[in-house]
Amino acid sequence: MSSADSRPLESSSATGSAPGAPTLAAAAKQRVRDLVGVTKQFAREHRGRSWFHLWSTLGVMSCAFLATALPFPWLVRAGFSVLAALLLVRMFVIYHDHSHRTILRGSRLVKVIMYGFGVLTLNPPSAWKSSHDYHHKHNAKNFGVNIGSFPLLTTHGYARATKWERFAYALARHPLTIACAYLTVFLYSMSLKPLIVERASRRDCGIAVALHLGIITLLAVLAPYVLLFTFMVPMWIASALGAYLFYSQHNFPGVQLRDRPAWDFVFAALYSSSYTAMGPVMQWFTGNIGYHHVHHLNAHIPFYRLPEAMRAIRELQTPSTIRLNVSDVCRCFRLKLWDPEKDMMVSFDGT
Repeated sequence: MSSADSRPLESSSATGSAPGAPTLAAAAKQRVRDLVGVTKQFAREHRGRSWFHLWSTLGVMSCAFLATALPFPWLVRAGFSVLAALLLVRMFVIYHDHSHRTILRGSRLVKVIMYGFGVLTLNPPSAWKSSHDYHHKHNAKNFGVNIGSFPLLTTHGYARATKWERFAYALARHPLTIACAYLTVFLYSMSLKPLIVERASRRDCGIAVALHLGIITLLAVLAPYVLLFTFMVPMWIASALGAYLFYSQHNFPGVQLRDRPAWDFVFAALYSSSYTAMGPVMQWFTGNIGYHHVHHLNAHIPFYRLPEAMRAIRELQTPSTIRLNVSDVCRCFRLKLWDPEKDMMVSFDGT
């Protein structure tokens, strides 16, 4: 995609400054120091709470997966499959925080657990960490680049793109691609593609792919119902929900983006990242990942302290808010391109 839109957007803001006035870069750096500095009081792990969240989530999740394999009526097993999927999402947030070195750092046991979880969920640690770290450093900065995020073109970049580039772009952002994220996002983009491109440094990607193919083949022959209820349904739902949450956190009505000369870290956290309002149950299952603007401001705030930080810091209390309802899901999926003239995201037809 970068070939279609490799140039930065034209800036609508002045980059020059009067003699003696602070430069834009200096002002941006000071802004980062000031606001990020305030968040540091929340970027302290409560070790006991971290252990509790890890073991309680693993325990409940293990019970849910066990129930899917027991000879209950299929409706009951399907219900446990959905529960297992939601618990996978929560466990992924814990994995995500550990990857940021936010919680339980230094524990060899946790490192082994997280490695196993990453491989089992097609989020191999090496590929996940490198792509996600890039995303945090370049949040909403690089148009046309999709390292660690869904690709985003400007209207000008899309107009210059070839038919094949337009097709690939539309496919990457299509609701069906996100609904089939187990195959498209995690099996292909997160595991197979890094393995093909960087084979020598992506052994865990090869292990993840081989493990999944082995499990699917073995269960298809020996226990097809276990394959369905214990493996495919939870993985499929968790992958789709996780992919949508990530998509909507940076592609939502009201998102504000800036070109590279005018970009700064705090602006990208506060205005290019959403807050997904949820009830207490879904907030628990998603590990507070809906507080995404807070997380992008300081990734070292443990997931269980994100609400606390938002309540305490005035600048974090007026984010762009979306919800997990049909209306907002459709509104997010409708947005396809960034229009620099309108200073907003628009659909393919420009509305």
